[in-house]
Amino acid sequence: MMDKDAPRGTRTGFTTGACSAAAARAAVIGLVTGQVPDTVECLLPNGNLVSFAVQDGRVEGQTAHAMVIKDAGDDPDCTDKAHLTADVRLLPEQPGQVLLGGGLGVGTVTMQGLGLTVGGPAINPVPRRNIEANVRAAGSPLLDEAGFEVTISVPQGEEMAKKTTNARLGILGGISILGTTGIVKPYSTAAYRASVVQGVHVAGTLPHGVVVLTTGGRTEKFVMEEMPHLPEAVFVQMGDFLRYAMGAAVKAGLKKVVIGGMVGKLTKIAQGETITHAGRADVNTGLLADLAAELGAAPEVCEDIRNAKTARYAGERMDALGLGAAFHHALAQRVVKTLRERYPDQFELKVLVCDFDGRKIAESS
Repeated sequence: MMDKDAPRGTRTGFTTGACSAAAARAAVIGLVTGQVPDTVECLLPNGNLVSFAVQDGRVEGQTAHAMVIKDAGDDPDCTDKAHLTADVRLLPEQPGQVLLGGGLGVGTVTMQGLGLTVGGPAINPVPRRNIEANVRAAGSPLLDEAGFEVTISVPQGEEMAKKTTNARLGILGGISILGTTGIVKPYSTAAYRASVVQGVHVAGTLPHGVVVLTTGGRTEKFVMEEMPHLPEAVFVQMGDFLRYAMGAAVKAGLKKVVIGGMVGKLTKIAQGETITHAGRADVNTGLLADLAAELGAAPEVCEDIRNAKTARYAGERMDALGLGAAFHHALAQRVVKTLRERYPDQFELKVLVCDFDGRKIAESS
C-alpha cells in the first residue's frame, strides 16, 4: 500500500480520519500501559489493519498525547504531511464513555446540510465511528473503570483549510476529518464527487432554494458576477459530475438549478452525458453542426463543424459568421431540453454560457 518503490502516481496514502484514529489509539495505549508506542496498528474503516509511525508520544498523569503525520501517497492533497494529533484524557466518573471533540485546526460546523451537528467539530461520521472503535479496542482494560475524552487537532489545519472549500460550506477555523475507507487513492475522484454532493446539500439548507452548478473556476467566477445577490454557499463547482450534482439537487428539494459552462462541457450535457470528463465520451460535433444548420450556416461550414475534433471550433466558426450568440443560445436551449427530459418538472432550470475569457455569451431558461 505504501510501497516507496511503486511507480510514480500510483502510491496510495491515508485519510485524515485514518491518521486521527491511529493517533487516538496510540494515546489510549499510552494510558493503558504507561507509554505511548512508537508504532501502532490501526483498524481502518475498510477492515484493513495498518501500522502507523507515532510521533511526540507522551503520558502525563491521566492524559496522553500522540501524533501521526499524514502521508497522502501520490495524491495532490493539501492535507499531506498534516500532523493529526490526539489528546486523550481519562474520565473516571464516566466509565464506558468515549467523547470526541475537535481542537486547534479542526473546523467548526456552522451550517446545516453536512450531516454534522452545528457548532460541533467537522469530523465526518465514518472517521468518527472509526476513531471510537479504535479507542474502545485499545482502551478495553480501562473502560469498565473510566471513559475517554478524545480531542483531535491539526496544528497546520487553519492554514490548510484556506486551500479547500470548507469556508463556503460553513466549516470554519480548520480542515475536516474525512475518509470513508481510510485510504487515499492518487488523483481520486471519489473525494471530489463527495464534496460536490455535500455542497449541493448545503445549498439546499439555505432559504434561496437554488444551487448554481459550474464546470470549473472560470465559469464559477463568471456566474458569480452574473448573480451577485446569491451567497457563496449556493455556488458549487461540479466539475464533470453532473449526475451526482443533479441527483443531490433532487434529493435536497431545490426549486431552481442554474448551470454555468462553456461550449465543450455544455455540448456533453446537451448530448446526454451525465459524466462529462474528456475520457468518457467524445463531443458530439454532429449535434453542433445540426444547430449551426438550423441557424442558416452554409453546408460547408456545417460539414467542417461536423468533422472537427472540438466543440470550441464550432463556436469560433459561428462567431466568425456573426452567429455566435445565437449558436450558444441554441446550445443552451438544447441543454435545458435534455435535462428536462431526464428531470421532468423537478426544478426550474437556467443555463448561462460564457466564452473562454469568462464573458457572457448567452442564457436560456
